[in-house]
Amino acid sequence: MLDVQDLRVSFRVRGGEVQAVRGVSFQVNKGEAVAIVGESGCGKSVTAQTIMRLIPSPPSLIKGGSIRFMGDDLLKKTEKEMQRIRGKEIGMIFQDPMTSLNPTMTIGRQITEGLIKHQNMTKQAANRRAVEMLQLVGIPNAEARIKQYPHEFSGGMRQRAMIAIALACNPALLIADEPTTALDVTIQAQILRLMKDLQQNLGTSIILITHDLGVVADMCDKVIVMYAGKVVETGTKHEIFKNPKHPYTKGLLRSVPRLDQPKDEPLIPIFGTPPDLIKPPAGCGFCARCDDAMRICAERDADNVSLSDTHQVRCWLTHPLAQEVAR
Repeated sequence: MLDVQDLRVSFRVRGGEVQAVRGVSFQVNKGEAVAIVGESGCGKSVTAQTIMRLIPSPPSLIKGGSIRFMGDDLLKKTEKEMQRIRGKEIGMIFQDPMTSLNPTMTIGRQITEGLIKHQNMTKQAANRRAVEMLQLVGIPNAEARIKQYPHEFSGGMRQRAMIAIALACNPALLIADEPTTALDVTIQAQILRLMKDLQQNLGTSIILITHDLGVVADMCDKVIVMYAGKVVETGTKHEIFKNPKHPYTKGLLRSVPRLDQPKDEPLIPIFGTPPDLIKPPAGCGFCARCDDAMRICAERDADNVSLSDTHQVRCWLTHPLAQEVAR
């Protein structure tokens, strides 16, 4: 359904050019849930917004690559053509619903706007569909709620309303950019369960951008690990959690609390900071923070190595000449 190949996106700033996305490639199949994980600033949200063609230009600049959705390259579409795709074919749940929802429009109007534009519905039919969508995402008393404004909703209800807007036209692909970041744990669980049910019932493909590896383990089929604007490891969730190969992926997993570890055992953080992407390193971006770094890691970035049909990693430790790392 979605095929991203060698995507490169930069931002022009006063100090130079920030290479936010540096050759990202991945695929999403029909009905599949794919997670993109990595620390802040690694290029996850820029990748998602580039798929939707929402990053402003200037200062952004798409330097190369392709984004094929249903066989068509989205990077070659005009803005008018993208307006026909956004909401209808690809929906997006943004990170902060309070700043993403229009405070001057009722929730109902924000849902019906896409239905009237993309589905050619009458206002009455669109209102009925808006009520159905709010009921679908678990908002009670939907007939009254569609007349209310975003500030009259709680944080969890605003996020549900965002999901209703994104799913109103039954898009084939849903991009969720950290949809549970601002919510408490109970509401997080409800939102994720809702998205999982919608995926199973409607066959919607999902790209989930998140920091929470627990969410990934519960919800996603495939995991893409990004660091410093590049994909460093890709695999099924079982391959990533049971047999991680890149030192950064291992570091992410070590820094997460586990129920099978003693309570007094400290978490192991990843020390250091990500590289400056105005002047990215010549070699591996994780080299300066990696305990297993070799001289070649600083000089040249590794090629992508396929460990199986579904598991790929970009690391010199997987090279046949590399020594086995002993613990």
